[in-house]
Amino acid sequence: MAEIVDSGNLSGVLDSALDAGGGLLRLTPTWVPRAFLHPGKRIRLNPKHYYSYGAERGGIDERWFASTTEAANDGRVWHEGLSFCSFEGKNFLLRDAVSENGKRLIGEGMFEKYDRWPVYSKFFDNMGPIPHHMHQSQADAKLVGQEGKPESYYFPPQYNNCDNNFPYTFMGLEPGTTKDELRACLANWGNGENGILDLSKAYRLKRGTGWLIPPGVLHAPGSLCTYEPQWGSDVFGMFQNIVEGRYVPWELLVKDMPEEKHQDLDFIIGQLDWEKNIDPSYKDSNYLEPIVADSGDGWEDKWIVYGTVDDDQLFSSKELTLQPGAKMTLKDPGASGWITVQGKGTMGKLDLQTPVMIDFGQETEDEIFITHEAATGGIEVENTGSEPLVGLRYFGPDTFGSVPAVGDYRK
Repeated sequence: MAEIVDSGNLSGVLDSALDAGGGLLRLTPTWVPRAFLHPGKRIRLNPKHYYSYGAERGGIDERWFASTTEAANDGRVWHEGLSFCSFEGKNFLLRDAVSENGKRLIGEGMFEKYDRWPVYSKFFDNMGPIPHHMHQSQADAKLVGQEGKPESYYFPPQYNNCDNNFPYTFMGLEPGTTKDELRACLANWGNGENGILDLSKAYRLKRGTGWLIPPGVLHAPGSLCTYEPQWGSDVFGMFQNIVEGRYVPWELLVKDMPEEKHQDLDFIIGQLDWEKNIDPSYKDSNYLEPIVADSGDGWEDKWIVYGTVDDDQLFSSKELTLQPGAKMTLKDPGASGWITVQGKGTMGKLDLQTPVMIDFGQETEDEIFITHEAATGGIEVENTGSEPLVGLRYFGPDTFGSVPAVGDYRK
C-alpha cells in the first residue's frame, strides 16, 4: 500500500514528482458510490468490487477525474471524491498539491482568482435513469455555504458498449408548464409517484455527442455512461420521488437549501431557472456535437464540451485521437485533467494504457493531471499501440480566449 503524504510534508515530494514527470502528475482512480442508484458496470471496475465501500453505501457508479472536490455523500470516507497523485510509492492529494504550488499546477491567474482547481469531471454510469433533479445556482448555493454547479455531458463510445435500461434524458419542463403544476408534484411526495416526468420531455442520447446543463435546470440523466465536466461542487436537489420503484427521500430534495426553507414549496420551486426550464428551443440552446479544433498527420483534436453558461466560460473539454504510430505535440493555454479511453501510448515521460478491468484500490496508467507548466510548454504524445489512442481532457474557467458557441457544429 502506498504511503500517504500529508500537506505538511508535501513540498519535496511534489517538486520531485513534477520534475520527474516533466510537469505531469500521475493520478489514481477515484471511485464514488451513490446509495440511491444502480451501477451500470461499464467503468472498468472489477465486478467483485462495486460494493467496496459497504453495501449500505450503495454501489460504485462514478469515477471522478482530477478532482479537488469532496463528494457530498452521507457516511463518506475522508477522501471521497478527491484525487490522489502517485509518485514512487507515495500518494498525495491533488488538492494539497494545488495549495502547495498552484502557480505551477493551474497557473497564476486561476490560482489567484479561485485559490483551488475549481472544476472536475467524472464518469457516471448507471443501469437506469437518475431522478429528475437540478443543481443550484451560485447565489442559491451560497445560502448554505456552497458553490453552484453548472455541468456538461459527453457520451464516449468506448464506454458505451451497451445502452443499459433507459438511454434517454428528461430535460427541463414542457413549454407552458405552470408553477402550480410543479407545486402539486411536490405536494404529492408521500402519495405514490409524483408525476413530475409528465411535465417534462425526454431526448434520446447519442454516442459521441453532449449537452450543457445550466444550474437551476431539471434533468434526469439516462443510462449511457457519461463523461461530465462540471464546476467543483456536489450540490443538488431531487424533484422526483420514485424512480424505477425506488423511493427518493425528501431530504435529497432539500439537502442544499436553508433548513428553515425545507417545507417552503415556493422557495424550493424558486431555485429553478424557470425560463430555461420551459425554453421551447432547449435543444438548440444546449445540445453539442464535436467540432474539430486542430489536426495533423495521423491525429485529430476535437471540442466535445464548449459554449458558455450565462456568458461565462466555466469549463470546456477536448477529445484527442492519434492513429497507430502517430505522434504530436500537445500544447494548451492551461491545465487539464486527462483520462485515456482507448489504446496505449506515451505522454511525455509517462505511459498511457487503457485498462480492461480495475481492482478497487489498484493504480492505473490511464489518468494524468497536465499542469499549466506542461500544457503551455508542450508535451509529446505518441500512439505506441495497434488501435487508436483516444484521450479526453477537460479545462477550467477562461482557459481559452474563446471557445465555439453552442450550435457552431452546424457550420
